[in-house]
Amino acid sequence: MHFVVEENRKRKVYRTSVIDFKHARVLGSELAMKILKEIGRRPCCAMDIARKLGEHEQKIYYHVRRLEKAGMIRVIGYQKRVGGVAKIYELVSPFISFKILDEPEIVDRKTRIRELSVLRPFVEKGKMNAIIVVGSPDPHGKYGAQASDACCAIDLALFLGTFCTHTDLNYKLDTQVRKDDLRNNLILIGGPKANMVIEKINKKLPIYFDETHEFNIISTFSRKTYAADEVGVVMKIRNPFQRKKYVLILSGKRFKGTRAAVVALIKHTKEMEKGRKVDGGFARIVLGVDVDSDGRIDDVKFLE
Repeated sequence: MHFVVEENRKRKVYRTSVIDFKHARVLGSELAMKILKEIGRRPCCAMDIARKLGEHEQKIYYHVRRLEKAGMIRVIGYQKRVGGVAKIYELVSPFISFKILDEPEIVDRKTRIRELSVLRPFVEKGKMNAIIVVGSPDPHGKYGAQASDACCAIDLALFLGTFCTHTDLNYKLDTQVRKDDLRNNLILIGGPKANMVIEKINKKLPIYFDETHEFNIISTFSRKTYAADEVGVVMKIRNPFQRKKYVLILSGKRFKGTRAAVVALIKHTKEMEKGRKVDGGFARIVLGVDVDSDGRIDDVKFLE
């Protein structure tokens, strides 16, 4: 994954595809540029483009093949047309970059683009765009549990703060969450036994906690069951209460598992999107490890 950064009054970051400079000549034709713009407006086939631009199909096919070979467009499907099957093309990326020379990279610790990709939309434009929900420390919910995961939220908040230029009040106890709150972007910390919001959606999750068997973690992907207290789950999915929003879940059956999930997100943010693709996001299962043998989880191994 590559990005281009636009510096003006505000910093803007866009996804881009990097093309070998030898393919730059493909864009030397005005017709090729028009074809790219047409495909950028909507996925289409060469026949559609020819009709739209009033050009002979063979000329369009010629440029389409060159653009595909250069990696600027790609086939995303096929449609039956009179006399055959048409390839449907889309842009690989709305931005195209060419690398001409090897230059020293520009390092800016504030520009952590891959991490921001994982954290979007919970952090946007230098501001938190989510409610962090932790379990209440008082006995509550149908299990009468007392949550001890809130301290994990401190490390998480410090991490998220490195991406923010200004802050606001962004957290609530699960006992304070109201119906309207559930329709926001949410960051949920803790297991379903101690966090009532996670308990509400647990059965809908691709990786869920089995309430009938000591809250063991079950993956619908691998059909595996994880019983160790040190196993944690990191999931970014669409919000079941409002599909336009997202939920980030950092959870374990015990405190150790939740800590493992938080450590995984903080120390291996860029690895998150390499996990299972699900519902507009990702899902990962990690095992917390104590590298320095001080009795505290400080790193993880990825299980899924």
